[in-house]
Amino acid sequence: MATNDPTVELSCVLNGQSVRLQVDPRESLLDVLRERLVRTGTKKGCDQGHCGACTVHVDGRRVVSCLTPAVQVAGQEVTTIEGVAGPDGGLHPLQQAFIDHDALQCGYCTPGQIMSGLACIAEGHAGDDDQIREYLSGNICRCGAYAGIVAAVREAAARNGA
Repeated sequence: MATNDPTVELSCVLNGQSVRLQVDPRESLLDVLRERLVRTGTKKGCDQGHCGACTVHVDGRRVVSCLTPAVQVAGQEVTTIEGVAGPDGGLHPLQQAFIDHDALQCGYCTPGQIMSGLACIAEGHAGDDDQIREYLSGNICRCGAYAGIVAAVREAAARNGA
């Protein structure tokens, strides 16, 4: 008896570009992004939703892509760290603030931190340092660059008028 696992078609918008591919319904969004679509900026940390390294935006909401089935984003807009730069390829103000405030060391958590920071600002949770820390608490930095991360989000929020 042959057992062929069925695939399903996934259509979505990834970083402003239409994407259509066949996926196994069991594949995580993280694995599809990294392995099939070669968007390796999104990092695989714990693969259990605890560290935040795989944070992306789906229709403007932050999600941990390791726990999100790829089929769940059908018809939606997915933004990864590769999609936040300006149209000319210049750094997003939050990316520049991370550099300016030494908000990274090894850099592994940085894409997820930036994606969560962008959501923090967009949702109006960057009013003060305590609020920023609380909102970013799902993102772990093993190097301990938290002071710089909070300062970077604070500066980018101020520039954004938040």
